Amino acid sequence: MAAVAARYKELEELGVQIISISIDSVYVHKVWEEQELSLMVEGGIPWPMASDTAGNIGRVYSVYDEEIGVEMRGQFLIDPDGVIQAIEILTPPVGRNLDETIRQIKAFQLVRETEGKEATPAGWQPGKVTLKPGPDLVGKVWKEWKPES
Repeated sequence: MAAVAARYKELEELGVQIISISIDSVYVHKVWEEQELSLMVEGGIPWPMASDTAGNIGRVYSVYDEEIGVEMRGQFLIDPDGVIQAIEILTPPVGRNLDETIRQIKAFQLVRETEGKEATPAGWQPGKVTLKPGPDLVGKVWKEWKPES
């Protein structure tokens, strides 16, 4: 969360809204914010931290483990229409790659802006080659895109 907070302004400029949800109580969130997160990132976490003590939201998103009563770390990229475009679920010992998250956000935004007339191939970066889906591309992707491009 501190890594995301450190780049919050960049995410905000992309139009991203962030909310974090955990099964911890609001009191645990407050202590965590005051005694750790605010010491890692100036100003602390600038978005809401919601409490899901019963695991209800976690169940909906399939990150709540009923057997041990904990939630896995899930990241969901949800478009302005409320449609989940990407899901990443990691176990606690492995951190996220925020550069990859931002790349994905930019890719989803490009596809949305072009109304699907452009697609981003594997490893796409802003400014790099996009593909134009359609019958003319079938069997010819190799002419348009190489993994190293």
